[in-house]
Amino acid sequence: MIDFYLNGRRQRCADVSADTSLLELLRGPLGQTGTKEGCASGDCGACTVAIGEPDANGELVYHSANACIVPAHQLNGCHLATVEGLARGDALHPVQAAMVDYHASQCGFCTPGIVMSLFTLHESQRRAPAPLTPERLEAALGGNLCRCTGYRPIRDAALRMNEYPDTHPSWAEDPTLAGNVAALAHDATQRSPAPGHYEVPATLDALRDLRRQRPEARLVAGATDLWLEATQQLKPLDDLIDLRRVAELQRIEETAEGWWIGAAVTYARLEPLLVEHFPAFAHLMHRFASMQIRNRATLGGNIANASPIGDTPPVLLALDARLVLDGPQGPRELPIAEFFLDYKRTALNDGEFLRAILLPRRSEPQKLKVWKIAKRREDDISAVLAAFAWRLEDGLLHDVHLAFGGMAAIPRRAASAEAALEGQAPTAAAFAAAKAALRDDFQPLSDVRGSSEYRLTVAANLLERLRLGLDSTTAEVSLDAYAH
Repeated sequence: MIDFYLNGRRQRCADVSADTSLLELLRGPLGQTGTKEGCASGDCGACTVAIGEPDANGELVYHSANACIVPAHQLNGCHLATVEGLARGDALHPVQAAMVDYHASQCGFCTPGIVMSLFTLHESQRRAPAPLTPERLEAALGGNLCRCTGYRPIRDAALRMNEYPDTHPSWAEDPTLAGNVAALAHDATQRSPAPGHYEVPATLDALRDLRRQRPEARLVAGATDLWLEATQQLKPLDDLIDLRRVAELQRIEETAEGWWIGAAVTYARLEPLLVEHFPAFAHLMHRFASMQIRNRATLGGNIANASPIGDTPPVLLALDARLVLDGPQGPRELPIAEFFLDYKRTALNDGEFLRAILLPRRSEPQKLKVWKIAKRREDDISAVLAAFAWRLEDGLLHDVHLAFGGMAAIPRRAASAEAALEGQAPTAAAFAAAKAALRDDFQPLSDVRGSSEYRLTVAANLLERLRLGLDSTTAEVSLDAYAH
């Protein structure tokens, strides 16, 4: 049973298969066809909806999500808002009214998703008023494509939507809605098992037991990568264990060492910490994925997926992050450098799962820079990602960590290039030796994102970029990362 609220009305959906997406549920049994299917991979934003979940005060907080890659079962204990539910009778929501007045809809296919992205932005401004800058607007709409090239009127409408009467849908003024959804959310943490083979453990012990009983079951948190197997490869996902209700996997705990990040913490929740303590890492988040994806995707998922072109593992390698793995035999800890074994193969034993990631506290002299090279600036897969950490003391480089993605079957540090720089002054000669050593460290494959020689050239150029920054100042390199 999936028990949730849709545009203010309670819905109970029985006999929903484990691999049903939120989009399929909306357009099928629920008959809500305003939400459109475009790419079915979380790229175009046509299927964007707003999911409301209770915060610590029991108030509903909405985030945008791509319905095509959200498991329908994750609606348990939530309030779902779709484009059909925004107007109040004939009175349009401010977002809708502005879209009409500024002629911001052409073919209309992408419009529902754009409206819902702007609805979540409008809601966030109601909760915490702040100027609607072009930068905030760009972030909110970064995951929505307009096939009719209507971006200028869409932008105009968005920048003026706050000037319209704040017409709420009737459900937004229901004083009981937030409490009712909060009650469902509490019940959802107690529900086990879910229908079919979709189970939602509420505790770490329950998760360990499930992994002991069903070590072959797939783990799901944000589903932003896993669900592509269903939508793009048409593979069944009929045995799933959902991690999102396990409290230990949702925690961010600060210690003297640094910050322990639960494996199911989303990038949206992690971002404020990164902005304060790891600004280069935070900058990557805006090139990593759209807001819809960052609202759902998890740091743990990007690691456990073990993709050679995952964006965060090279940064974690450069920072000497540590991992806690857990399972039927209990927890164990290891450096992230020992986690990746071969292409899509990790140190996880049967029944184990990733529990937490330690982001070590940076010492004052340590610097970090992250550069992503992709075919487009935002919301794209890397051809090469480089993460560099170092200390410069008395004019010499120390603790040099050069980590790359897209250069091997696993994300990996460049040991030979690091050795060429360790203890050296940041001279052209030292960096020339490091660039030459990259050919000992890596023999990249050629694929649609770049040839082997291209990747080696790019990696060497990024080292040269680091040298040029160090040559001009001893402070952290301030050049931005642009796609090439």
